[in-house]
Parts: sequence; structure tokens; C-alpha cells
Amino acid sequence: MAVVFVRVTCAFVCLLGAGLALVTPGAARERWTQQQARDWYAQQPWMLGANYVPATAINQLEMWQADTFDPARIDLELGWAEAIGMNTMRVFLHDLLWQQDAPGFRRRIDIFLEIAARHHIRALFVLFDSVWDPDPHLGPQHPPVPGVHNSGWVQSPGAAALADPSQYPRLESYVRGVVGSFAGDPRILGWDVWNEPPYSDEVGGSYASLEAPHKGRRVRVLLPKVFRWARAAGAMQPLTSGLWGESWEGSERVSGTPLIQLEESDVTSFHSYDQPAAFERKVVVLSRYHRPLICTEYMARSAGSTFENTLPIARKHGVGAINWGLVQGRTQTIYPWDSWQKPYDREPIPWFHDIFRSDGRPYDPKETALIRQLSVNRAAD
Repeated sequence: MAVVFVRVTCAFVCLLGAGLALVTPGAARERWTQQQARDWYAQQPWMLGANYVPATAINQLEMWQADTFDPARIDLELGWAEAIGMNTMRVFLHDLLWQQDAPGFRRRIDIFLEIAARHHIRALFVLFDSVWDPDPHLGPQHPPVPGVHNSGWVQSPGAAALADPSQYPRLESYVRGVVGSFAGDPRILGWDVWNEPPYSDEVGGSYASLEAPHKGRRVRVLLPKVFRWARAAGAMQPLTSGLWGESWEGSERVSGTPLIQLEESDVTSFHSYDQPAAFERKVVVLSRYHRPLICTEYMARSAGSTFENTLPIARKHGVGAINWGLVQGRTQTIYPWDSWQKPYDREPIPWFHDIFRSDGRPYDPKETALIRQLSVNRAAD
């Protein structure tokens, strides 16, 4: 463990040497230059990990609320991740948790980071998320809908808060509070400020009727503010927001929300559940921005995105790789997206996401062997 903290601390010292001054809350730093971002990335191990929620939680709220926060389960599962060479977990937070009990939420985040550090894992925390149920509620969460992918995941902020500008100071307090509490913490890899912000006002999907009106426009106004709030809170770690969908891949000028993501992020992140040729094409397109690349979502077996065909490409290009899902559980992301139209009455073959069964057995031992092999080989590069 000591070796990891020495390496991470050195990374922060190197950042200062590269021209990044220590920032105090309230004095927002500038976006990193390309060189500062590359210098930071050069000090990191190859980022290899998963999007993480414990098997006992259906969503972010159930993961973090006091009554259902489960340190023992988290410790067990992160041990499985460590055993196959993973060093990064992307973990979703929620604004309602800060509103409910800021000191308690801060304390539970610290406990999570302590557990992760024991397993030589750092966190990439997600602040906001525009995907799935737009009507989040504190307290007990509903049980999983049988056979349905991510049937209880919730957005942050919810539609009511997004549609009400009077709640934006509360959202700012959340961002400044969480980031400010851990702004210089070497156990945190970075801050993913907004997961899959909408690129259009035309929002579809199973929750379309519940979404905030003009959702895309509202998020476009908020997104640059969130970057500013996080920087003003003193974040020494990099900020990012992952590109997704297809609108940013063409040769024409990028505009709208993808442009905000590209222009505000210290390091560039993206999602790709594509087959390998399309994944590599995205890497090549994004390389023109001359910033480090992290793929913060990939791996959907029946869609053609697998560890076997994607991880070697990511390693070749030095792209961080964070797949969706670690352990089979209440999120039910072993089921594919189309389970919303036709729920499954048995375990799908193959699983869509996730690596381990709930008892710790690998879904596919060949996959875990490959992940471990690539993590060791990369460390030796």
C-alpha cells in the first residue's frame, strides 16, 4: 500500500513541477494545458477498472445511504477486482445524498476510499448523471424489476431539480462540498462531472414522459458551471465528462454539448460499446485533441464489445479502460438493454455486462485471466 501512495504523491508533485499551482477553494484554477494533462498521465499506471456499484445496491442511493451502505461487501468485491489487476473504479455519487446528510455522506465516501486504497484502487467519482429514472427519491429503493437491465438506476439531478433554477444553488453546494472535501486526496483519480449529458432536447427512452422539459438545453447551461464549481472547489485531480453517442465523430466541427465536454475537460474521456474497429476509430479521432484518453464505459458482450477484442487496442494506444460492471447484483446489468422491451426469464447467454458472479466466481475465467495478463504486461512496459 505504501508504494501506491508514494507513486500517487509523486504524481501530484510532478504536476506542481509542470506548472500547476496548489489551488485553494474559491480560487478556480484554469483548465490544464495539453502538456500538463500529458505530464499527469505519464505519472499514472495504465488505468484498468470497472464502473462499480456493489451487488447489494440497485443504484447510487442504495449504495451510499446510511441504512444500506455496506463496507464489508465493498471490501470483498474490491478484493476480487484487485486480484485480476484492476486499479480504478468509476463510482457514481448523487446530489440528494449531500442534501440529506452532508457530514455522513462525506464520512462514507472516506470509508469507501480507505477500502479502495487497501486494494490499490483509486476512484473516478461521477457527480451528475442524465441516464435512466429522472425521479429519484431518498429512502428505501424499489426492488429490481425481474429480468430488466438497470431497472432502478436514477438520474442526478432529477427532472424536478433540473427544471427549477432555484435549486441550482443547492447543486452548486453539492459540487463544491464534495469536491472541496477531497480536492487534494491522492486516493481519487479524478472527477467525471456529468455522465452522458443529453445532446438534444429530444429525449427518448422508457422515461421520456417524465423528463424535464428542454432537458438538453438546461444541461448545456449547467455543464460548464459544474466544471467551474469543481475547479473553484480546489480540485487538483483532473476533471472530465465522457463523450458518447456518435455526434462528435465526424470531420465537421463539433458543437453543442460535446464541444463543451471537449473544451472543459482536463483529460478526454469517452464511451464505446462498439466493435473493435469502431472503438479504435474513436481513439484515433479523439487523439487529435492531444490529451490523455480514458474510455470510461465499454464491454457489452452481445453487442460485440468484449474484453478480448477491446482491451488489447486500449493498451496499444495507452487508453485507460473502465468497463461497465464488476459484480452481478441488484442492478441486473447482466441483461441487455433490450430487456426493457422484453424482460428475460432466465440468465442471458452471454451476459451483457459484469465480470463476477455474486459469489466471486468469474463469469468467464478466460476473461479474468486476460485482464490479469494485460495488467501485468502493461505494468512491465
